[in-house]
Amino acid sequence: MPELDALAERFGEKVTIRWRAYELRPAPEPALDPDGDYLHDIWGRAVYPMAAERGMTLRLPRIQPRSRLAHEAAAWAEAQAADHPGAGDAMRRALFRGFFEESLDLADPQALARLAETLALDGRALHRALGRGDHRQAVTEDQRTARDLGIQGVPAMRFSLDGEHAGVLEGAQPRRQLFLATQRLLDALG
Repeated sequence: MPELDALAERFGEKVTIRWRAYELRPAPEPALDPDGDYLHDIWGRAVYPMAAERGMTLRLPRIQPRSRLAHEAAAWAEAQAADHPGAGDAMRRALFRGFFEESLDLADPQALARLAETLALDGRALHRALGRGDHRQAVTEDQRTARDLGIQGVPAMRFSLDGEHAGVLEGAQPRRQLFLATQRLLDALG
């Protein structure tokens, strides 16, 4: 998230960051083996160097849960913004930190409820919302939109110009690339 923070700091109110849900391996696709060669290789070659470059502390999670409930929890937190400004952003940051630093089980409703409580949100209300699937449709629609745009990886940033699709950057892009893409769109606006 340091890159998004830098983007917001550099361009201020000229840009709006709107999060969308995207599950890399939705059911029934098999989840990755946390002890498998693939994850250890990709983390060794790409994730750890990128994290060090950005001053982030990341650890290969000991589990590889489905992330749909975490996306629903983020959508729920966003809906709490009237009473808790910034709740959606705080939840997303806590989910990232929990998963990438502490191996938080993103598929465990109780763990997500406890996480909400650490943010002074109503964990029981989140647990009930997850059980009812209150935000499942929104997460499913985001997934469908990503598929329609051809997005296959994370992170992915979709750039829009006056609401019209203007391009997608996939993967952990260097800060300079994010700044250049954003500046090009702003220049196009005139």
